[in-house]
Amino acid sequence: MFGKKKTTVGLDIGSSSIKVVELAHDRSGDRLVNFGVSEPLSEAIVDGEIMDRQLVHEAIANLLESRQIRNRSVVTAVSGRAVIVKKILMDRLSEEDAKEAIQWEAEQHVPYDINDVSLDFQIINPNVDQKKMQVLLVAAKKEMIQNHADIIREAGLTPVIIDVDSFAIQNCVEANYDLRSDEVVALVNIGAEITNVNIVENQVPHFTKDLSVGSNAFVEGIQRRYNVSQPDALDALRGKSSSQSIDVAPIIQAACEDLSVQLDRAIAYLKSSGDAERVDRILLSGGSARVPGLREFLNTRHQVPVDVVNPLQKIAYDEGLFNGESAENLAPSLTVAIGLALR
Repeated sequence: MFGKKKTTVGLDIGSSSIKVVELAHDRSGDRLVNFGVSEPLSEAIVDGEIMDRQLVHEAIANLLESRQIRNRSVVTAVSGRAVIVKKILMDRLSEEDAKEAIQWEAEQHVPYDINDVSLDFQIINPNVDQKKMQVLLVAAKKEMIQNHADIIREAGLTPVIIDVDSFAIQNCVEANYDLRSDEVVALVNIGAEITNVNIVENQVPHFTKDLSVGSNAFVEGIQRRYNVSQPDALDALRGKSSSQSIDVAPIIQAACEDLSVQLDRAIAYLKSSGDAERVDRILLSGGSARVPGLREFLNTRHQVPVDVVNPLQKIAYDEGLFNGESAENLAPSLTVAIGLALR
């Protein structure tokens, strides 16, 4: 109102750092008006679970204060073992009736006490046959959701939406890329401890899973092989090492083999279920998307094009926001936060 631009704030609480993005929305489209990345969080978050509440909520509050972000309503997300995303078949029902039936259906598919989880769902194919419909079921442990929301409130913010990392990534990619309706794309977001995998076709997630592998495995592998400090290993991983003797490619390949095996299994599952015959493209995002040798390894291993996501491809921004850094290099780490701010 009165000429003020509406903004949305996306808050990505990762295991290595916190990322915040503020997007303005007007008739001309979406525009990045502010962003920030916290200092590294030392084991404050492990596998999506918050271990050091004080450190995390102070880091959130300090980040928004330092970036002078005044909008206190944020969109955030969760990931990790406590989050389950699954496509299921259930009897054809109206949306209202499905809300009543989903709890019983979820009991058949969720390996936790149903009273301990928060549930949501979306009907993705209402007409599988005369009697069945296909539903995307999402379940997350209530305790994890509550802890996530409480920490955000302790930082003086209001969590208006709690999403899932994989869906935020999909949201960001679909806003920036014109994907063909028949194109099967593997969205692979590599964080410090968790890699989110989401295989999508025509806006429908066919397979969604969080893997306990990330860039920390790359760093530890470099440290063990070359007997170097963590900062030196990080520099090598970022292609900034002054030592010519550190070759990170074999370590990346070894660490990513588990990821590739999981992708192979996902594709086999999609074939057996009749959802898809192949993956046409892999899109990488996250802080480790540009690790040297990663694209080449995945390309050779899976024989499909592999690209790094540009989450600002169709979003306007001022180069000055990046203080001389390359927007292209930094932006992939903001993919989750941008996807959240686009809600």
